[in-house]
Amino acid sequence: MTATTWPFGIDADRDDPLTALRIPVTGVYPLWNYLATFDRGSEARPTDIEARMLASFIEEYKECFFDDPDKTEVLKRPLDISGTTTKIFHKWAEGDWSYRVATWAYGPLWVPVAPHWRDGQNDDVEIGPLPLEQVMDRCQHMRTECPKKHWLDWKASHPEIFGGGQ
Repeated sequence: MTATTWPFGIDADRDDPLTALRIPVTGVYPLWNYLATFDRGSEARPTDIEARMLASFIEEYKECFFDDPDKTEVLKRPLDISGTTTKIFHKWAEGDWSYRVATWAYGPLWVPVAPHWRDGQNDDVEIGPLPLEQVMDRCQHMRTECPKKHWLDWKASHPEIFGGGQ
């Protein structure tokens, strides 16, 4: 894809290997409403299986929320966007992930909180570390539009990615 046909400008990294999986690599505050992103400021990169989990997370979201005409429209762009809230995933270290929702206006930036906040002195904050799948489970639990059961069924139907679901 040439620079002139890349619609996302500097917001999403056109040449990042995750982009080939339709995973936007953005900053903490993406300018577009991607379905989910990976934070380019992360201290670590996703493993191959974690990248597949991120791509599957995006696919499940489309399956849950979009009908066929909407899916067709979304697929016209190189990355998946909609008018909904963006989930941004951050990897601190192996097995240590957090997420945030782009519209969050207060509270910790990441859930679970960043490692330097995990000193036990911060009341009412969720501490980690948590692996990506558990972070996704927690992130999906807050959705009310599409039941968590849909996510659990999705994971169970994709054992090559999620090891049979939970």
